Amino acid sequence: MFTGIVEELGTVIARNGADLRIRAREVLAGAGLGDSIAVNGCCLTVVEIGDGWWRAEVSEETDRRTNLGELREGDPVNLERPVRLQDRLGGHLVQGHVDAVGEVVEPAPDLRVRMPAHLLRYVVEKGSVTVDGVSLTVVQVLDDGFTVAVIPHTAAVTTLGRKGPGARVNLEVDVIAKYTERLLAAQLDAARATAVAGEVTASDEVTEKEGR
Repeated sequence: MFTGIVEELGTVIARNGADLRIRAREVLAGAGLGDSIAVNGCCLTVVEIGDGWWRAEVSEETDRRTNLGELREGDPVNLERPVRLQDRLGGHLVQGHVDAVGEVVEPAPDLRVRMPAHLLRYVVEKGSVTVDGVSLTVVQVLDDGFTVAVIPHTAAVTTLGRKGPGARVNLEVDVIAKYTERLLAAQLDAARATAVAGEVTASDEVTEKEGR
């Protein structure tokens, strides 16, 4: 679990097939093999650590659902270690499980992002959304996406200040909204089933009385 508060701007050293090697310092403090690090909001597993670098193996599923497959040598990436239970939650609850890839329409500071239509129902004004691993607050919900206000500090210490129109960004919507929807849908289905069962019972009673 992450918070969407980027700790370090790393650099891609190499991308060879599934192997992704990243230059970093801060996020390697205390990191070990098997630990997780979020790269542009995508949770990856550390499989090798060197002096000032680490390596992850990116699956085909991850390449398909994120923009990590587009990374090349020298590209900057947003990095964050998992949150510890005693840490302050400066952003919001972020799983590091990318929902979709969006597209920058207007750059920061008034960042506008286009997103897939099926995810729009999880985006609300003043709600939280993660863009390339950065926790942001939605300013306006649009028919095809949303806008956020990126402060100068965030633009400077993350990749968002370098993303121009057409750039593809990893998106993760608020996990609480998704679970809430799932729970409410289950309750609604149960209520409908109960109502149908009640109608059938009532109909059977009427038929029985008429038969008498």
